[in-house]
Amino acid sequence: MKFTIEQAEDFVASIFEKNGVLPKSARSTARALVAAEAAGQGGHGFRRIAAYISQLHVGKIDGKAMPSAKTLRPGVLCVDAGHGYAYPAIDLAIELLPAMARAQGIALGLINRSHHAGVMALTVERLAEQGLVAFMVANAPASMAPWGGIKPLYGTNPIAFAAPVADADPLVIDLALSKVARGKIMAARQKGETIPDDWALDAQGRPTTDPNEAINGTMVPAGDAKGAALALMVEVMAAGLTGGNFGFQASSLLDDTGTAPSLGHTIIAIDPDIAGNDAFATRLRLMANEIEGQENARLPGRRSQGVRKHALEHGIVMDDDILAEISKL
Repeated sequence: MKFTIEQAEDFVASIFEKNGVLPKSARSTARALVAAEAAGQGGHGFRRIAAYISQLHVGKIDGKAMPSAKTLRPGVLCVDAGHGYAYPAIDLAIELLPAMARAQGIALGLINRSHHAGVMALTVERLAEQGLVAFMVANAPASMAPWGGIKPLYGTNPIAFAAPVADADPLVIDLALSKVARGKIMAARQKGETIPDDWALDAQGRPTTDPNEAINGTMVPAGDAKGAALALMVEVMAAGLTGGNFGFQASSLLDDTGTAPSLGHTIIAIDPDIAGNDAFATRLRLMANEIEGQENARLPGRRSQGVRKHALEHGIVMDDDILAEISKL
């Protein structure tokens, strides 16, 4: 079924509201899922709806939660997601951080007792569109072993970065620290497809093409030992600083078993004019021109931005298998 962006947001929000989620939280969550789908990130879009709802029904997510914020120090904001969906808490942080960053030069946002952070590129881009440099990390339930091990301890633990570029869309970098995002394996499992044999290992540490074995095994880190080390860094920055669960303590985001995941997200917003560098975005445009001036080179984030613009103009499609799942809700 084809939707405009607005129709899709209304439809998805109505699903959450009918299942007991507060209207404001339902709208925030729907907006994030539709934006992910529109950006070509289906593993973080419509395919998350069924799991989100099933977790709501067993109390793994609190649909009545309203995020609350405290300013712990002049440049430090703490947002309690209350075991609700992550997106209302992220929206609150994005609402409050810019003024703090401009006043202090830099602001730290700590989000605790949270859930799936979704496509973080879309979060940091919102700050870059306001002229700020943004960095975000989030931990996730364990799916990746320390280098040399076979027991999952770290999540795929994405890192996202964005910065304003004069007369152009922001520079946006968003990457999981596994070789591929776990959402791609989830999508392959839902579609009954196999996966490449270098994406994941089974529970015995052997390469697998079966997404079910991959879900029950471990993800291959990007860059091997370097990726595993960066994943540990994110655990410290996201869970350690916020008091959230480490990946090995958190329940899965993909099913309705266990207690609330209680994950952490950390956002850093920087005013690039802090050192009188009022030409920051113009200078970054120079770098962007150099990159794009090379044949076959592409500035990070441009593909997703292009896909999103196409979706805004032409709409997005919800696959039949997802509609069938939703009809059961």
